[in-house]
Amino acid sequence: MMTIDWSHKAACLVVDPELFFPISPEGLGHAEAERAKVVCRDCPVREPCLDYALSTGQAYGVWGGTDPSQRREIILASPRRESVGARRPRGGR
Repeated sequence: MMTIDWSHKAACLVVDPELFFPISPEGLGHAEAERAKVVCRDCPVREPCLDYALSTGQAYGVWGGTDPSQRREIILASPRRESVGARRPRGGR
């Protein structure tokens, strides 16, 4: 089980949590996500927050100063990523 002991030091604790979970990545939602990223910019626990989001597959919200599309890019660029499609099927083919 992953601990989140770092979370009690997060800058977002004093901000409305809805800001970090915009309804849409466009329009007002995009503006909210950008405002949330500003809060994250100087957060003392930005890195562990992002690590948590990546390791637990957080598909929604702003975590560690990143939105879902940015986290997908990080995962896709990771050299440790295993592609299911790249695995060889059983039977050696």
